[in-house]
This record gives sequence, C-alpha cells and structure tokens, in this order.
Amino acid sequence: MAKGHISERDSILKLLKRSRRPLTFREIVSSFGLSKAEARRLKKLLRRMLKEGSLIMTRRGRYGLPEEMRLVSGYFEAHRDGYGFVIPEKSGIKDIFIPPRATLGAMEGDRVIARVENEKRREGRILRILERTHKQVVGTLKVQRGVYYLEPKRKDINFDLYVAPSHRRGAKKGDLVLAQIISYPTDKRPPAAMVVKTIGEPERPVEDIELIIDEFGLSRRFPKDVYQELKALPVEIPKRELKQRVNLTGLKTVTIDGERAKDFDDAVSIEKRESGYTLYVHIADVSYYVPWNSRTDLEARRRATSVYFPDRVIPMLPKQLSEELCSLKPRKKRLAFTVEMDFDTDGNLIDQRFYKSLIESNERMTYTQVKRILIDRDEKLRKRYAPLLEQFELMAELCEILRSRRFRRGSLDFDLPEPEVLLNLRGELEDIIVAERNFAHMIIEEFMIAANEAVAQYLYKLGIPSIYRVHEPPEEEKMLELSRFLSAAGIIRKRRIKPGDLPRIIAKTKDTELSDIVNHIILRSLKQARYLPENLGHFGLASLCYTHFTSPIRRYPDLVVHRILNEVITKGMPGERYVRFLQDNLSSIAFHSSRRERLADEVERTVVDAMRAWLMKDRVGEVFEARVISVNAQGIKIRLCDYYVEGFIHVSDLTDDYYIFDETSLTLRGKRKKRLFQIGSRLRVRLNRVDLKEREVHFAPEEA
Repeated sequence: MAKGHISERDSILKLLKRSRRPLTFREIVSSFGLSKAEARRLKKLLRRMLKEGSLIMTRRGRYGLPEEMRLVSGYFEAHRDGYGFVIPEKSGIKDIFIPPRATLGAMEGDRVIARVENEKRREGRILRILERTHKQVVGTLKVQRGVYYLEPKRKDINFDLYVAPSHRRGAKKGDLVLAQIISYPTDKRPPAAMVVKTIGEPERPVEDIELIIDEFGLSRRFPKDVYQELKALPVEIPKRELKQRVNLTGLKTVTIDGERAKDFDDAVSIEKRESGYTLYVHIADVSYYVPWNSRTDLEARRRATSVYFPDRVIPMLPKQLSEELCSLKPRKKRLAFTVEMDFDTDGNLIDQRFYKSLIESNERMTYTQVKRILIDRDEKLRKRYAPLLEQFELMAELCEILRSRRFRRGSLDFDLPEPEVLLNLRGELEDIIVAERNFAHMIIEEFMIAANEAVAQYLYKLGIPSIYRVHEPPEEEKMLELSRFLSAAGIIRKRRIKPGDLPRIIAKTKDTELSDIVNHIILRSLKQARYLPENLGHFGLASLCYTHFTSPIRRYPDLVVHRILNEVITKGMPGERYVRFLQDNLSSIAFHSSRRERLADEVERTVVDAMRAWLMKDRVGEVFEARVISVNAQGIKIRLCDYYVEGFIHVSDLTDDYYIFDETSLTLRGKRKKRLFQIGSRLRVRLNRVDLKEREVHFAPEEA
C-alpha cells in the first residue's frame, strides 16, 4: 500500500493477517504512514469494523482478527430450554453449540461474537453481542412476592423481564401486553421492560394475526421520512428515461401470479426461433425509484423481505411502489429490467442479453387461468385469450424442456403440500386447505430459475462482487439420520445414502402416500439456503452459480443484484471505489437478509399454527382419520387426512400400554400388546385439547 494512503478495510485486514498478532492503533497508523487527518478517518473505519464484527478489540485495546482468536461472528438461534446455537456468517464453518450458562443473555436473532471452547464438540461461549434484534416483546404480566415481571409469549425468549411500578402503565396481573425492552440481561443485571400497551387475549383469528405481528416486532407503517421521499417520485415516466431504454411495448407480455397478488414484479414474453426459443423475463425496475442509501432503501434493507399473511402483506416497500409505480400492471407502461435468453431445442442457453426496458403487460393472468387454458383446454378461456394462445403453448413447451434438463443434472424435485388459510371478508376463518400448485406455477418457476442463473453466471465470470443464493450439500451426519429414517419407512434397503441419491429417492416415492412425508424429512436434512457474497453453488437446484434477481419488490438481495448489474451494463466494469463499496457492504446485507428471511418463515409458520388451533377449537372430542408423519421419544406427530391440520399425540396419552421408542426404526411399540406406531401408518384419533394461547392441537388414539 502506498505511503500516506489507506485502501479501506482490505488493507487493514491484510496488515493484521501479516502481523500475526493484534496491533495498537498507533502501530496501524505507523504501518501505513498516515497523516493526522487520515488517522482520524482510520479511527472511524476501525469503529465501524468493530461494530460489524470484522475486527475484535482485546482488553488491552489492540485490534485483531476474530478468526485468529478462534472467534466466530454469527447470529444466535435460541432454544426454549435456554441453550442455543451460533450460526456463523462465513461459509464453511459449522454451527457452535452454546450452553445455557454461556449465552451472555443473547436473545433469538441477536448478532454475536462467540469463542469456540471445545473444537471437538463445537461448543462455545458468547463473548459479545453486536446487535440486538428485539426492541419490544409481547407477554403476560405476572407477579410474585409483590414484584411484577413479564413472561414472553415467544418460547425462544427464555427469560422473564422485570417491570417496575412506574413502567406498568395501568396493566394488571394476567394482562397480555406489548412492552419495550429497556435493559437486556447481563451477568450483573436482570432484563427489564416498560409496558407500551395492554393488548388483551385475541377473541377472533384476525386478532391473533395482529398479536403475531406485535410478537415478532414487524413494522406495520413506514417512517415519515420514507413517505416524504415518495412524494418526490415522478408519477409519469420522464421522456429522457424512455429514450435510454429498449421499447418492448409491442411484445406480447403477460404476468402470471396468484389470485390475490397485487405486487407483480415479473412478466414474461416468448418467441419461437428456427433454432429454438427466445425467452424474455421482465423484472420491475425498482432500482430506478429506490437508489442506494435513500431513506426508502435503508428501510427496505432493514425489512429485507415482505411478510405474507392470510389477510394482508407487510411489504418491504411502501404500497405506492410495490402495488403501483413498480407493479407490472396490465395495460400500463412500466420500467423493467429485461433478461433476454436464447435456448436451443434441448434447453441449452445459447446467448443472453441484459438491458433496461419499457414494457406493457397485455394481461394479468392467474395460475388457475393458465392451467385451465393449457391443461384443461377450457374453450371459453382459450377463446377469451386467443391472441396469447401461441405464447402460452410455447411457454409450456420450453418449460417442459428446461424442467427435464434441470432434473437430469440432479435438481431435487420437491412437491411439498403448502397450507393455505382461507378467511372470509369479515376476517372469519373458513378453512385451511392444501394450496394448489399446478403446471402454470412450474412455468414461472422454471423461467425465473433460468433468469437467476443467467444473471449469476454473468456477474461471476466478470469477477464482480455480488450476492449469491447458495445452498450447500448436506452434512454426512444428516445423511446418516436420513438413511435411518428411510430404512425404517421401508423406502431403501442400504444403510447409508449419499446426497446424489436424493433425486432418485424423491422420484421413487412420487405419487405415493409417503411422498409428502419423505419430501419433508429430506428437506429437513438439508442445509438452509442463504445469501452470501461468495458463490458456493446451489445443491437443491444442482446449479453451479445462482442468485436472486427476479423479485426486487419483495426481496432486498434482488434489488442489490439489480443495481450491480445496472452498473455493469451502463458503465462497463465498475470502478475501484464502487467495488470497495460492494465489498464493504455485501456481507452484512447478505447476512441480514438471510436472517430476516428465516424470521418471515417463522412468522408464517406461527400464523398457520394459530389458525389450525382456531379451526379446531370447537371440535374437541371429535374423531378423525390421520397419518403418522414423525415419531420420537416424546410421542407422535400426525396430520389429519381430511383437513390440513397437524397435531401431536404425547406418549402419556398412549394409555393402553407402555410404549418404547426404538431409535433405529423410529417407532413406538407397545411392551405387551406390541401395537406399533411408525411413519406413514394410519390411525383414528380423537381431538383431546386445543390450546389457543400456545397455538397447539393435541390428539389421542381413538381407542386409548
């Protein structure tokens, strides 16, 4: 590095790696030969690097690298029993088990630094909490010996919070309240909270949804400065912007989404060529309206994802953008980012082009309509959409080709049933059904995968920093557990399987009664997909290079990738300053987005659990047909055959015998009567109890 110049954090990290020991501030300044002004800038940079966890300060005030001190930065996954795991930010590092005594008061989702104290057992201790996730908590106000405390509703917050008399705000013993955390737990001080409002137990399903929104601290409204910023956005597209774009308004274009969708962020067009097909994937150009580090951008980055509920969506972007300016509505001119791809008749990608465009969707289609046109051959719909029939038929052709090619290369063909909660206009719960997934879903899925791969490979080959969607291969230990399950279920004979065997196993059980159970168990054995600034490939899709580009309205990493690709196509290779900016920010953006994605998944699971409890609350004592979907030492998890409702039979409710759990075969067997409960078996169950507070449904065998 040139004397008197500092090349941001890269140079600092390289210096510390070369030194092989922690350095003082003066030693770093001296090594770089910095002026006083440059030293002040260095001080600010070092503070940022400490805050983000890329540097550690020792007790003697020296700066060092976490990895050199056996320290790992990551986020904490808390368990209701007090222990937890640190999920490392960096790839290739195994999770660290944190026993209850070593959590330092970390809460679910907190960003932490941990030290590995037992490498063999991967056990460690949290040394520092970098960022607190929870600012508020929902819980029940309780009192013991005259002292009030808050018992959190979320089970992954495994400690109570003290509430001072002046902080109760009229709340009484037993009240359900929303409280602000005013101090976090430490070795010397218990956590404390201040009541914000009394909520009251929900009396209707929609009220429970409101409670869940509060529980997980989701923001219903955007900050005022975001709304102020939106007022300056142009309603009409400026003429100078139109001149810089490829005009595709004459191209037959459609959006295909669910019936209730309002944020249309992708549209497709297709043409037949002599040598194959040209597919156009048009994605809403959110980056035009939301530049880096604007107030809207910072709020979108904080949210990182839209969260979907049965009756609403809490969007990543304000509705003025997500449902209006950026949404690719029919017969409205919209700014888009187009990925144009040429495929041969075997589905090989021959050429690709990326450019900013102006499009106009001809129709807003639903998955159901397209399925009825292509599969059911509905004459009325085919006549109504006659001008687009050729395009739909071409889409079906190309989808089949791309799909077959993807599965030949080893992609996993999961077809998991997803619950869909149906509420009427009054917010009353009508039913929970299996969401339909038809051929039209597959068309859009296949085209989006193709576009995401094309963008990822293009940026990767150029060597430009970006965010990738990575899915690492499963660990050997998980494969051993899966082998045991599949053997117990009679699906395989050999005792050990490899990751490469999974596509064949999924295909073998397809269209059988065990299909969804096997798919679910296999999915649980895999690692979770996540965002990283490094390309590690995508195991589930059997893709060497993958990213997310196609949903910038509802996923923040997609918006980031849009900006990076735009920089390339408008300016050529990005300059050194832009590259440094990406290097400084992509890791934290990827990490935060992965964490928020998991939070959104947890929210959606909690809503389904709550709605199941509400659906069954008046049916206690009724008998249902069910199937066993998992077995452990505590009992049996079952799913009803006629309702998409899951529940649990605790081993204490198996009263006709003493039942012994066999870990090898994953079964519960009666000691005297030899009755066997195993995965996939059917039984009749009686609904014993519904706990609306805990959102749990409990069953027992009919004859127990």
